[in-house]
Amino acid sequence: MPLPLHEIEGNGGVFSTLSAYLVNPPRNGEPVGRPSIGFGYINMGYGRDLMALTLTETPWKRLELGFGYDLLNLGDLPTAIKAQGGPTIDDNLALYNANARLEILQEGEFGQNWVPAITAGIHYKYNDGISQINNQLGGGLTAIGLSDNQGLDFTLYGSKMLTFLPRPVLINLGGRATKSAEIGLLGFTDEYSFVFEGSVVVLLTDKFMLAAEYKQQPGSFTPVPGLIGAPSNWWTIDAGYVITPHMTIAVGYGHFGTVANHVANAVFGITTKYEF
Repeated sequence: MPLPLHEIEGNGGVFSTLSAYLVNPPRNGEPVGRPSIGFGYINMGYGRDLMALTLTETPWKRLELGFGYDLLNLGDLPTAIKAQGGPTIDDNLALYNANARLEILQEGEFGQNWVPAITAGIHYKYNDGISQINNQLGGGLTAIGLSDNQGLDFTLYGSKMLTFLPRPVLINLGGRATKSAEIGLLGFTDEYSFVFEGSVVVLLTDKFMLAAEYKQQPGSFTPVPGLIGAPSNWWTIDAGYVITPHMTIAVGYGHFGTVANHVANAVFGITTKYEF
């Protein structure tokens, strides 16, 4: 299977969490890996939607470089702010993600089948638009702890394919140090939080897979009732299908809790990845 998929920030993973596996590494004696591109879309209701464009390149077997562009439509949040006597704000926020991940250990290295893949990552995030909205609100975001438009995340993930079960099962477990609010879509705080992420992927056939993932969200800013709620941990259930050896598609059911001014539960999304 062409695993892992592309997650929405431009890394190898599932839907919103990562994997220690790298995307499309060099194969068949090739000196460098080939690029992969992806697209994702999540409808969160109330006019809010998230679009993701992703690109990865694994030039060597142990290094993955990735880029993700995430565009969040704020839906009726600008209208709600104006209804409470606030100013007019922009309708969209764009998040740019630049990622580098190094596979410290390859699965089964040193001839030991029990050894998992271990990958460390650094992720630069830049929110194009949050500073403008903060200015439009007269510093309102800074006042609640969303004080920056950029930040660095650090991740460490382990992955292991279990092959002693009736069907293969991939376990991905990881941790993240982050200042991001809602992965950076709502800006960044001053202090790091340490959160847990993980997923389980069951390969039901050679082409069809089911996955469940869980992603903690830090809550280190002050909510504003009715406008910016306290973040909740994310979880999704996903189904993926290998259309060709180069192309995969996945659909997901998501539970994201409060995102900005509305709950975003029972939402649906889709992602695709094409490996050259």
